[in-house]
Amino acid sequence: MSNKIRVGIVGGAGYTGGELLRILINHPAVEITFIHSRSNAGNPIYTTHQDLVGETNLVFSDQFDFTVDVIFLCAGHGEAKKFLSENEVPVNVKIIDLSHDFRLEKASTTGNRTFVYGLPELNREKIKQAQNIANPGCFATAIQLGLLPLAQKGLLHEVYTTGITGSTGAGQSLSATSHFSWRANNIQAYKTLQHQHISEIGESLKSLQPDAGKVHFIPWRGDFTRGIFISSQVTTQLNIDELYQLFTAFYASHPFTVVTKEPVFLKQVVNSNKCVISLEKTDDQLVIHSAIDNLLKGASGQAVQNMNLLFNLPETTGLQLKASYF
Repeated sequence: MSNKIRVGIVGGAGYTGGELLRILINHPAVEITFIHSRSNAGNPIYTTHQDLVGETNLVFSDQFDFTVDVIFLCAGHGEAKKFLSENEVPVNVKIIDLSHDFRLEKASTTGNRTFVYGLPELNREKIKQAQNIANPGCFATAIQLGLLPLAQKGLLHEVYTTGITGSTGAGQSLSATSHFSWRANNIQAYKTLQHQHISEIGESLKSLQPDAGKVHFIPWRGDFTRGIFISSQVTTQLNIDELYQLFTAFYASHPFTVVTKEPVFLKQVVNSNKCVISLEKTDDQLVIHSAIDNLLKGASGQAVQNMNLLFNLPETTGLQLKASYF
């Protein structure tokens, strides 16, 4: 086992921790060293993540082991920065943080650590050289992947985007809008034009196109558990064939982002690390549809993708997951 990547997970009892475990227990290059959870310490992980019964005998711990090679921080927003300030994690231990604590440029450094924004389709080469990764937000991932090819060519002006997400996007803690009786047969717009992911989207787009226009984003809560579906509208004079050529060329070397001329739907991506994109155009109005699993390409799957890049593994290692189509 000594030649394997030794992994620790902090905040292992939540949805993202559970998804990381589901991937990593079958990852051929990984040895899971500890899964930290104060409230579940001493309990087998399958007592919380019951889909893992019969898959592993790993147990939650209230102790950290800083002899690992990489730590995934799956704690809540604000908790990652607190964890690093309270614990002397050796500088040689890589950090992949799934919170929003270090995603923005102004917040990317804490102590002696500087975080690279971990969207492989934008920053693959920087990620390979990094020590610390700020994993992107779920909405931010789906929206950016629909816009990056346009930004690279300087074609983004005003962007109007709407996205709908499943209940797992709200995390495992119960709230008034995550109960089944509220979600069932129901949708709702929330954080209209003020969602926290808008800032990281803007930074990424402006890194490719400094004069990129503003992103006007309306998020929705959906009547399903997993997945994000985005529709972004922009103005362009390019015809549909030119646009498909642009998108296909941009993502040709990126294994998890797929461009299709067929209609996109959530079941194509749920339980996978894929983003599927399709385009529609009427007159000068282009609509880019993009869909991801919010817990995988939008969180834990992308975190493992980043780990693979950090340790010079094939990007798809452990992530060749089939969508739950039926």
